[in-house]
Amino acid sequence: MEPVIQLDRVTREYPSKPAPVHALSQISLSVPRGEWLSIMGPSGSGKSTLVNLLGCLDRPTSGTVRIAGEDLSTMSAQQLDRFRADKIGFIFQQFHLIPYLNALENVMLAQYFHSITDESEALNALKSVGLADRASHLPAQLSGGEQQRVCIARALINQPPILLADEPTGNLDEENQQIVLAHLRQLHAQGHTIVMVTHDPVMARMADRLVELQHGHIASEQRLSACGRTPLRNDDQFDEMLRELWGHEESSEQADVGRIQAPGPLPPRLLVERMSQLGLVELHPHRADHVHRDIERCHDGSVIIAALPEHGDAVITLTQRGRRRAQDVIRRHRLAECLFANALHVDNADVIAQQACKFEHVLSPEVTDRICTFLNHPATCPHGAPIPRGLCCPPR
Repeated sequence: MEPVIQLDRVTREYPSKPAPVHALSQISLSVPRGEWLSIMGPSGSGKSTLVNLLGCLDRPTSGTVRIAGEDLSTMSAQQLDRFRADKIGFIFQQFHLIPYLNALENVMLAQYFHSITDESEALNALKSVGLADRASHLPAQLSGGEQQRVCIARALINQPPILLADEPTGNLDEENQQIVLAHLRQLHAQGHTIVMVTHDPVMARMADRLVELQHGHIASEQRLSACGRTPLRNDDQFDEMLRELWGHEESSEQADVGRIQAPGPLPPRLLVERMSQLGLVELHPHRADHVHRDIERCHDGSVIIAALPEHGDAVITLTQRGRRRAQDVIRRHRLAECLFANALHVDNADVIAQQACKFEHVLSPEVTDRICTFLNHPATCPHGAPIPRGLCCPPR
């Protein structure tokens, strides 16, 4: 895709004795339009310097920085100010809200430096981050999460194509972190290019690509998703948990948080919370004597339940969306097992399971249905577990 950010052999050094300090040294980096890029690295690795260069707040000592096709080295300071206002939105860890202006006025201030103010447009921006009812509140009257959402509204008010997020959740508690991350995911889905600096490895892996800096150099680069945008970058772990919950249901066992495996970057409690935010599961408070009654209800396939000790007597139930996704996960895996066992004549059970795990991730719904039809709509996998029916399957 067309790069919206292009750095070519960029060096930034600062005068010092006995030798200048190289904050960045010969950095080359390309960011396609619409990509979410995470930048990690220890203190002093050059992260802040890189953000300052991308935000038109600094100039390189040598090399070329191009943003949206424009060579920043050819611009005057006044042109850089205008370019920054048009192309880049900033989300800072420290918020940088004007303390004597209310939330609405802080958003309108960004309009003022760009062109003209529009109160109704600014109010709509606050509404988009769930703060329309807090428009008249001063920053001191807002929580940390609310202040950061004001920053997001301010960053978006001029509709910039690029968002620079410098530790956007660094000062927030876990609940507000999730709210802010949900907004970032939504903005990414809308096509914004996001460059995010973070120390949180879990948060970093929500991006499309992760770049790690060390001593002013790019030490490593990792593409985190080969199949484009997804609501979260932990899809494999979500599917593993859905698979696990489905297995507990089939064996009529209670799946409490202490028994959930779902290997991946997220701990079980945070994994459940993020799946809840995606609408895959719901949390319900229940007394202990209600848990068994709910588990009986799940025998008809309508719900799957797991107790969460961290939430007291709370239990997890799959939403309709979650159950559809769980069924798709189970179906493609068991059909993949049938393909290896019946069509390719693999007779080792361990090999069948391992190869199916690798193969299932590349199966689209259309290909899954074709495999099902090719295999004559098998009712069970090689291990005897039932295969959920698909739209291609004739009625039994």
